[in-house]
This record gives sequence, C-alpha cells and structure tokens, in this order.
Amino acid sequence: MLNYDHNNFYETITHNAKEHPNQTVLFSDDQKISNLDLKRRVDKLSSFLCKFGIKKGDTVGLIIANGEEFIVSFLAVTKIGAVSVPINTFLKHEEFEHILNDCGARLLFSSLSYEKETKKLLYSTKIEAIIWTDSYTHVDSKNIDYNSIINSKEEFCEVGDSSVGIDDLACIIYTSGTTGKPKGAVLSYRNMLSNMVAAKIAFEFTKKDRFIVYLPMFHSFTLTIMVLLPIYFGCSIVLVRSVFPFSNILKQTLLKRVTVFLGVPTIYNALLKAKIPWYFMWFYKIRLFISGSAPLSEKSLIDFGKKFKRGKLLEGYGLSECSPAVAVNRVEKQKPLSVGMALPSYEIKIVDDEMIELPLGEVGEIIVKGDCAMQGYLNRPEATAETLINGWVRTGDLGKLDEDGFLFIVDRKKDLIISKGINIYPREIEEVLYMLDDINTAAVIGIKNDIGDEDVIAFIEYKDDVKNPLDEIGVKRYLKKHLANFKIPKHIYFSKELPKNATGKVLKRVLKEQVANMDIKHVSDNDIF
Repeated sequence: MLNYDHNNFYETITHNAKEHPNQTVLFSDDQKISNLDLKRRVDKLSSFLCKFGIKKGDTVGLIIANGEEFIVSFLAVTKIGAVSVPINTFLKHEEFEHILNDCGARLLFSSLSYEKETKKLLYSTKIEAIIWTDSYTHVDSKNIDYNSIINSKEEFCEVGDSSVGIDDLACIIYTSGTTGKPKGAVLSYRNMLSNMVAAKIAFEFTKKDRFIVYLPMFHSFTLTIMVLLPIYFGCSIVLVRSVFPFSNILKQTLLKRVTVFLGVPTIYNALLKAKIPWYFMWFYKIRLFISGSAPLSEKSLIDFGKKFKRGKLLEGYGLSECSPAVAVNRVEKQKPLSVGMALPSYEIKIVDDEMIELPLGEVGEIIVKGDCAMQGYLNRPEATAETLINGWVRTGDLGKLDEDGFLFIVDRKKDLIISKGINIYPREIEEVLYMLDDINTAAVIGIKNDIGDEDVIAFIEYKDDVKNPLDEIGVKRYLKKHLANFKIPKHIYFSKELPKNATGKVLKRVLKEQVANMDIKHVSDNDIF
C-alpha cells in the first residue's frame, strides 16, 4: 500500500508555499516562479472560476500550449473540485468538438495560436466561454483574457467547497483513438498521485532535482511524471515552450542544471546522431534520461550509454488507463529490451484470452492492478466492462515476464500478425531493421490479402543524410540473415517521413489506411517518395 501525504494537488502547492515560499518551482524563459507565486496565481484563477459558476464535478477543457498557463489552469480547475480535460493541441475543430461534447465541458481554456480551430467551438459545443491564455483584444462575456485575471489587483476569494478528496475525479485523458473516436479515461486523485508516490520510491527524487518539460503537457506521461510529480515533491521544472529549435532545449538543460530528462525514442535517436557541443558533454548534470511512449531499440540504448556516460537512460511503460506509468527500469538494474519492473505496489500479470495467468516466459496480454487503474471510460460502459475487470486493466499489449519480474513488451495485441496460422510480432522485425544505421524509423503492419490471410508489410524512413540507402531487395536480403523466412515482409515501402503522433509514435492505423486506399506505391528499387 502507498502512503499519500496529500489528498489533491492544491494541498501540495499550499504545503510548498508554506514550507518553501521562495523556492523556484517553474523556470519559464527568463522568468522564475516561486512556490508562493504559483499558489497566488492558482488562487486568483480558481476564484474567477467560482465567480463564473464552475463548481465541483464540472468539466473544463484545456487546449493550451506548453507554459505556466497550462499548469496554473490545470491546478486552478482541480482546486475547486472541477475536472480538467487536457486535449491534444494537434487535433482539428471536429475532433475538439467531439471531445468537448463527450465530456460536457462548460468552459474552455485555449491558446491564441489555436484560435482558428477553437473559436468556433463556442457555437458547436456546450462551452459557455473561452479563456484565452495569451493577450486577447476582443474581450466580451464569451471571450475572456487569462492575463487580466492573473494580473488583477482584486483579492481572490476562498473556494466555498474545499472537500476535494483523494477519490474524487481529477482529470479525463482522452486516448489517441487508434480505433474509432477517442475515449476518455477517467482518473481520480488517487490514480494520479499513486504514480507520483511510486515513482518517488523507485528513484528517490529530492528537492534538488530539476525536470525539463518540452514534450506536450497534454500527454498523460508528461503531465503526471514531468509536471505534477516535481510539484508534488517540491522539485523544480524547466519549461520550454517548443521542441524547436532543439538547440534551445540543450541550452536550457545546461544553464538550468537539469537532472531529469524525459524523451521519446525519436528524441534520443536525434541526440545520438547530433553533434553535441563539447561543453555540454562536459558540464551536463542529467542523472536520469527516461524514455516512454514507444519502444526504444536495443542498439539505441547501447549507443546512448556509450555517448552519455554520466546519465542513465531508462525505458518505461505505461498507458493513459493506468495514470499512466506502470513499469520502468531502475538505475541499479535494467535489462535491454525490457521496460523494467512494476512500480511499487502495482501488480502485473500475463494472461491468455480467458484471463488465466500464464507461466513465466510465455507471451500473453499484459494486465495491471493497483491504485493507478482508471475509474473507467467516460460514457462508455461497454468499453469499460471490456477493459476493467475486477480491478485489473486489460492493456491490449502483448508481453512476457522473466524470473526477476522484468516486463518485456512483445507488441500491441491488435498489431499481432497471423500469417498461415503463425503468430508474427511486428516489433521483432522492427528491432532487426533498427540495427541498420541508416534507418531513422521503421514500422511493420499486417494487411489482409485476398484469401483472408495476413501479409507482412514494412515501412522505412531513412535518415536525412543517407547517400546510398538499401532498396527493397537489399533490405530483404539483410532481414533473411536474421529472421525466419515467414517473418520477411512481402512488401517494403519507403517514405521521407512516416506519420507520427505528438510524441513520435508511428501511426500504424494511418499506414493501414494508406495501403487500403492505394495511396502508396510498391517499389522494388531505390525509390523514396
């Protein structure tokens, strides 16, 4: 069982403001925001929300770019017991519309850069107003300026209902919608706080740690582990509003003495091939590099360790339905290709289709139990019943456990390819492809053929500076040296850039649609489109 020091996020920032009022909690551009400053901003905004009529249990949408505005808005909404709904900022109007209508949001926070897609939501959803987080000139009852609230000299009023308990709802995270429309994973404070407390036990974070945040804050992993966790434990956050230019991330990492760095495989692969200035390599303070969202190849893990000797690169695993972190390798012990052991107090089992536990080493579906398990999918009782069974979350991922409790992800259950009755795991083929230095991204999918069987199809994105990349015949010849014949892709397609989501994960659904629509051509020579 985990011990919780606080019941909600506001208790955390109140504690920090009292015990360490002047400590910098947010480094944003050249601005430093102390614990006391953060609490004051949250108090002002939550006071406005109360006057607007937002109450406990109401949902509030957040379509906000990275910055202190996101953090203050999220915390202010949850302070009064309302439910925050962070939304993927890469979506379009119709997708925003679906999510806001599904969760019944009464109010929306939006950055001005998304005005083209979000302003029309005032007329197609139930939201009563938009609070613009940038300076907004056309202010009226439906368009409110965030900065005027924060900078107001009007004294805030305390929230009347302060009974926000650990089992109240805190947040709704919408899944990426790889099958059908996105579903909202409903998370309580206990769900999200369990991730933070468990991670603290596993890694012994201290107030001296500094986390850098440049990945989108709407993503569950970034939100919980890189934003809320450091606030919960009194650490500091270095905010970077954009991943571009990446040189600025390195600059802020060095100048602000960052100790914890979260990335995705595409970021770490970029760091591997980049020419890093000597002074960065000499002076950086990073002790933990954490990789999530997508599998990291064994070659990348090994090469990264050789290049960045002082910091440890650790791969983890999670999903929105588990708040999101489930397992991670440890500093003192890790295994290549493994996503590590379950976080403290969480349970992981490998089961068959009937939910019967399988022996160690056998491949089956990964199920997870613990305080991290979501409350269910919003407005989706059937989907909830299929995913949440007796407290266990069915992840839809295939994996295996070894005798030391290390979890190995084999593939997504829905990505499993069955050809001539034989199970083929795309990740195994992708791992072999990643052993080729010239390949930047690889993805393998299964496509139904005329006789109802599945053909193995591979997609390859070469690095920009490759002069003589292998053609289809060359790649197949290479694969045959490492894989059984039945695993060799029937067709291989080459792309200048594979479709990816906000965190760099390849969108295999889009690839399947492209094949189905014949949007791509089969190549048998060195033809990159």
